Amino acid sequence: MKVVATSRLISFSEHDLRAYHGLDVHFEAIDGASEEALLGAVADADGLVVVEEDINRTVIDGLTRCRTIARCGIGYDNVDLDAATERGIWVSNVPDANFREVAVHAIALALAVQRRLPALDAGMRSSGWASCFVPGVHRPDTQTFGLYGMGRIGTRVAAIATSLGYHVIAYDPAVTPAEAAALGVRLVDPAELLASSDVLSLHVPLLETTRNLIDRDALAQMKTGSVLVNVSRGGLVDEHALADALRAGHLFGAGIDVFETEPPNPDNPLLDCDTAILTPHAAHWSEEALAELKRKVLEESARILRGEPPLTAVNHVQVWTSPQPH
Repeated sequence: MKVVATSRLISFSEHDLRAYHGLDVHFEAIDGASEEALLGAVADADGLVVVEEDINRTVIDGLTRCRTIARCGIGYDNVDLDAATERGIWVSNVPDANFREVAVHAIALALAVQRRLPALDAGMRSSGWASCFVPGVHRPDTQTFGLYGMGRIGTRVAAIATSLGYHVIAYDPAVTPAEAAALGVRLVDPAELLASSDVLSLHVPLLETTRNLIDRDALAQMKTGSVLVNVSRGGLVDEHALADALRAGHLFGAGIDVFETEPPNPDNPLLDCDTAILTPHAAHWSEEALAELKRKVLEESARILRGEPPLTAVNHVQVWTSPQPH
């Protein structure tokens, strides 16, 4: 059997590959940044291990015997689920390897923006001191922390925010009021979430229904002096509208870890906003998270290749011992 990692961004050691114990697997890694590179290397693969490469319908239609596409991470918007399902290919993710790290990063961005840490640091470096007497800095006990989504990450953020003294509210139609109350969270509708949050943190997947979730109209509904945090997906936020809201002073600041295009284009307006803290899609990172991610993505790949039921599939296929003929 042949398994192809479509990126060299994550390297797999012989220790990691022990997940395929008992299987005759030839494992190789390629640079699959282009459709041409993918088409030339994965046609005869039995399994793919994907980081951020675009596994679109054209690529999937070129697979002759693939049974599993395993995504190294939580999101899977770079894989055409419909095309994979039609071909009888399981698509899986790793939903729980780095949720702790992402939650901590969201809180860190919120606090760094609210406490003006970059500005204070810059002042110290440029003049040896910096004024701390700036309007808009408040203690958490007087602030409302809003969550757009309460999955694993959002729930973890809620626990940390509550422990810091924030009042936490959330919108998530999949969560019951009783479940939220057990976490010290009050459920609200989207309008109240936007209007009441001093910090609004996004924790939803990128779907057609959530693209540009925070657009110009949503930003206008947010509280003057509030903070937006996005550690989910760049397409959730209209970056030009956000930059305008920051420049106008409507928002106190923003903490952004993900972008519509990554790396962001040089003309991305957020790069010129000094009240935005920008990080390079780094929320997921820790040494422990990487080790867990590699182990779990390969274990799921091996599980499907052995003919066992997948544990973390994000689609469902009727026949999955071999792909549908094309």
